Amino acid sequence: MRDAVADAEAIFRAGLDRVDPLAMMARVLSLSGDILRVSTETECHEYDLSRFRRIFALGAGKASARMALGLERLLGERLTGGVVAVKEGYLEKLSRVRLLEAAHPVPDARSAAAAKAVLELAVEAGPDDLVIVLVSGGGSAILAAPIDLPGRRLTLADKQQTTRVLLSCGATIQEINCVRKKLSAVKGGRLAEAIAPAACLGLLLSDVVGDDLDVIASGPTVPDPTTGADALAVLTRHGVADTIAPEALAVLEDVAAGRAPDTPKPGDPVFAHTRTVLVGTNFQALLAARDKAAALGYATVVVTSHLTGEAREMANLFLGMARDIAEYGVPLPRPACVIAGGETTVTLRGHGKGGRNQEMALAYLAGLARDARNAEETVFLAASTDGSDGPTDATGAFASLDILRRGLALGLSVERYLADNDAYHYFEAVGRLLKTGPTNTNVCDIKVLLTP
Repeated sequence: MRDAVADAEAIFRAGLDRVDPLAMMARVLSLSGDILRVSTETECHEYDLSRFRRIFALGAGKASARMALGLERLLGERLTGGVVAVKEGYLEKLSRVRLLEAAHPVPDARSAAAAKAVLELAVEAGPDDLVIVLVSGGGSAILAAPIDLPGRRLTLADKQQTTRVLLSCGATIQEINCVRKKLSAVKGGRLAEAIAPAACLGLLLSDVVGDDLDVIASGPTVPDPTTGADALAVLTRHGVADTIAPEALAVLEDVAAGRAPDTPKPGDPVFAHTRTVLVGTNFQALLAARDKAAALGYATVVVTSHLTGEAREMANLFLGMARDIAEYGVPLPRPACVIAGGETTVTLRGHGKGGRNQEMALAYLAGLARDARNAEETVFLAASTDGSDGPTDATGAFASLDILRRGLALGLSVERYLADNDAYHYFEAVGRLLKTGPTNTNVCDIKVLLTP
């Protein structure tokens, strides 16, 4: 008899394995004599390392320590040194690169210190140097240097408060990073600006739906196509212009009015010696998850890597697919596995604890509570590839009719917990949180729906 919960976890973990940064760096980078080759499915570039006096590594993000480990193993003593900042706990043992820890998703004083250290080394690089920048999701919070503008005193506290507002209002990561880039000394291409005129090679692991290079960690090495007006429009759209820190709003207004410099744009000469390569994506993880599901005997389909929207609304989509599979055999016959990736949002209404994946799993249970017909045997898993769903130690959560019944036996109301955005404590009580610990990678989320 199938253990659908165990199968769902195995399928998820297969996706994780595919985007392990250490293995990924070994696939993408190779060294033959003095020639460093960067090869992906879509592009190939070569660097003659004998041309460079020094080679530095800089980076930020949840996967950047493991990316740096791969770079150290490849380059050895050719690597002069470097600085990489990661989310607290996302560590590796490095020998040539200095590793700094900082907070996520809201920056702290360590985030500002890390940004300062990265910028100092960036500025030190000269025209005969190569700087390899290792970027992954989480870098926006982990590197947080407020921009220094004449007449303005933007502080870390201002950025923290603005980040909290944006995270709680339902804004997408694209919208959040549009605002953060205007307030930063390192985001939106400003790290590349500091590195110039040294050669810069950016290696990016995407945690962004659509893999927009300028959105991943707020695009420190790529041109920023957004404007100050775009950032103000985000605030207006979500009704938070009067809620964010006044000094942050003043900076955005100055940028929009041309009173303060905007981020460097496409065609800016600061990018003349900069190349950015996408080395890992959510879609790659989904393909590996698909292969594992097929090996376990499931008819399998990847429906999208672009899942967005409110988490609790997307839960209804998966519940609907579960019912169609059971009743009509579409889009797949049983036993069936539907896989999706992306990153949803949560508009906070209560004061509980959780993350977007736990919220989606709880909303799935709420749908089952209203009507379980044709979905009695399904198991749904929503989980984050970085091992940390929201500000919790859980990766995600499982949902099924058995789990719902367990909650009812404990006297737990799914609707009450959902109304308070308190999915973590619900799933903790029923014992169906998934906890992997830090995965040291980050490529958005994976959803697995099984109908045995």
